[in-house]
Amino acid sequence: MIESTDIQPKAMNTSHPQHVSARPDEIASLEAKLALLGQPDAYPEATARVDALETHMSWVFLTDTHAYKLKKPVRYPYLDFSTLEARRLDCEREARLNRRLAPEVYLGTVPLVLDAAGCLHLGGEGETVDWLVRMRRLPADRMLDHLLRRETVTQPEITRLARRLARFYATAAVESITPEAYRQSLAAWLGDNLRELASSEFGLDPDVGAALAHSQLGFLQNHANLFDARVRQGRIVEGHGDLRPEHVCLLPEPAVIDCLEFNRAYRILDPADELGYLALECERLHAPQVGRWLLEAYREASSDAPPDALIHFYQSCRAVLRAKLALWHLRDDGRHPPGHWVATARDYLELAQQHAEQAAG
Repeated sequence: MIESTDIQPKAMNTSHPQHVSARPDEIASLEAKLALLGQPDAYPEATARVDALETHMSWVFLTDTHAYKLKKPVRYPYLDFSTLEARRLDCEREARLNRRLAPEVYLGTVPLVLDAAGCLHLGGEGETVDWLVRMRRLPADRMLDHLLRRETVTQPEITRLARRLARFYATAAVESITPEAYRQSLAAWLGDNLRELASSEFGLDPDVGAALAHSQLGFLQNHANLFDARVRQGRIVEGHGDLRPEHVCLLPEPAVIDCLEFNRAYRILDPADELGYLALECERLHAPQVGRWLLEAYREASSDAPPDALIHFYQSCRAVLRAKLALWHLRDDGRHPPGHWVATARDYLELAQQHAEQAAG
């Protein structure tokens, strides 16, 4: 477990997250939790230091050998961590689902308890006041995004990753869905993403979103047979949901971490979509050949051969999603200048248009 491009080391921010009403004593309790977890002697393993990272939905505390994730008590339309029970259930779900692709990394959950003397501890006797996911810390220099930036990724490493993913998808639960329902879900997803881009608050050229809407929705309508075939072949499965380079560790047995555990709907997908997403992110990091290696090796390792046009369609859609998520940071991130997120969104929109054109042939 290490930081991703959406996780930045920073000084601890103990202000209460947005979107949740809280009493002053609850805010103080949150501050106490963060203060404890920032101390090396709070952990069962010896550590020289603790590095604290903050994401949109959690804090991650890195010891020398382990990582501990504390969920923020936030509520959004797509998740609810606002209660202790909700956070407990999500921690358990995160550990269980991520063991599918990283069984040696996800060790389980650990309670944060308040003892009779009013002191906080990780584990032990007392009243449970929160829950954390406990993981082994992965080597930062073996994460795929790091290796891509250093231009040191090798084809055999990607082949091992593709074979690992092929086995995962081959054994994943097939979703019971009709071809029509699958196409309708894609249309709704596309419409939601493109409506967000059209919001005047982001100041984007409306012609860009309109062109993408025409391309993507047109492809979905005109090539319904491609999507229907994927459903009938049993290719719509419960996957990872967020397959990006910062979530891939190229060990001798590759590990893939940080699936989207909090919302099952985001994990119901076509492997061609998910693999195309990872290939897209490799392309964005100036390593398109790595994405080509991945897709070629997957086809060889599996009985699945999704058409190139379909993969380009999925990549265009994922690029629009990433543009939307980048722009959402303008609302409440504060960790980068606004120009960073606007530039990121525009880069993704350029990729979205390129792949839409490739899908159309």
